[in-house]
Amino acid sequence: MFSQKVAQQSLRRLAVQQPLAMRSSILGASPVAVALGKNIQTRQVTSSPNTEDPNQILVKQRLARPIAPHLSIYRPQIGWIGSSLHRISGVALSGALYVWATAYLASPVLGLHVESASMVAAMAALPVAAKILLKTTLALPFTYHSFNGLRHLMWDLGRGLSNPVIIKTGWTVIGLSVASAVGLALL
Repeated sequence: MFSQKVAQQSLRRLAVQQPLAMRSSILGASPVAVALGKNIQTRQVTSSPNTEDPNQILVKQRLARPIAPHLSIYRPQIGWIGSSLHRISGVALSGALYVWATAYLASPVLGLHVESASMVAAMAALPVAAKILLKTTLALPFTYHSFNGLRHLMWDLGRGLSNPVIIKTGWTVIGLSVASAVGLALL
């Protein structure tokens, strides 16, 4: 029992300290040899006559590394612009909901008037062009997020994942979003 414990502890120690030597211990070295460290592979130490500052060597190596492609070198595509706008519109819609809900709950304490009657009266006082612009601005993120959400659900089903279909559905979503937002604003 004690010998098994010693062997297990030495194998664990070896696995942590010398992972390469672990392979040779599995291939047939005895636990005693492993415990005493007699089967550990070693390498000759090599040194360089280089007396340059290690930080300067690192700076030179970083300058010689290839630069990864970045968004600035790619031509904008409807796929990644659409996905970005989908996330942005979702954050805008949820953020607006949280701000309005907080204002609605805090309105009695702060003396704000965000109840329906005062909002209707404020909208009625605006000129027609301002009403249409404000309603379109509020409706566009909602309509875009809704239509693009349907597009994403189709992707989740594995449909429409080819480049021509992605381009076609991307522009379709934009067209439907703008048309329905203006339609909602004109109501």
